[in-house]
Amino acid sequence: MRLSGLKKNLNSLKIDKRELVDAGHKGISIRQQCNLLDINRSSLYYKPRPLSGEMQSLLNLVDEIYTEYPFYGKRRMRAHLWRENQLDVGLDKIRTAYQKLGLEAIYPKPKLSTPNKEHKIYPYLLRDVEIARINQVWSTDITYIRLKKGFVYLMAIIDWYSRYVLDFEISVTLEADFCVETLAKCLSQGQCEIFNTDQGSQFTANDFTALLLAKGVRISMDGKGRALDNIFVERLWRSVKYNGRAFLDH
Repeated sequence: MRLSGLKKNLNSLKIDKRELVDAGHKGISIRQQCNLLDINRSSLYYKPRPLSGEMQSLLNLVDEIYTEYPFYGKRRMRAHLWRENQLDVGLDKIRTAYQKLGLEAIYPKPKLSTPNKEHKIYPYLLRDVEIARINQVWSTDITYIRLKKGFVYLMAIIDWYSRYVLDFEISVTLEADFCVETLAKCLSQGQCEIFNTDQGSQFTANDFTALLLAKGVRISMDGKGRALDNIFVERLWRSVKYNGRAFLDH
């Protein structure tokens, strides 16, 4: 049976495919098993810890407000919640919400990917560069997506010239695996000249950068304070959040 047929049959089964993974298998690695089963390896290690209804509502509300006012710090967020929503939320809860969402007020976006000092940081290559053709520059980012019950993280790769979303993936954790797998799928269909990311640990990870280097792709990373470098991905996130919010509200 061909691999595509095997995946189709597995997808038709109403079972948790994670239960099919044999961690002790000597012939097939866990990564290969996950690829065959079409699941993210990070999902194997995820142990859901349900949030209280109060905290989940606060996360959703803070995410909505932050999308509109990305310059809000914790105190301004607290003041906004009281002024506009009549919610008296303590700074400790606001701080917890910011941590879970990965928010930083000095950036116009959620900083869901944090640096790893042991990873190599590549220079920024796009200063004054004219984007004039498809596959000249690709970029990626991660954002928080609210669901009716809980939330997930969304990673997408976009072509800067066409604004076309080349691929995307959803994960329940911020491990690097789902980013690596998504990049591998993109590179199996084509490649760009320059790939731009922030300095988050998911994108500086050796498994991620090795895929680009093997294809001869030049790696560009946003420097600190270059908050608008991934502006096209940021516009995508805003569209996804607004449309998703409208769907959830119905």
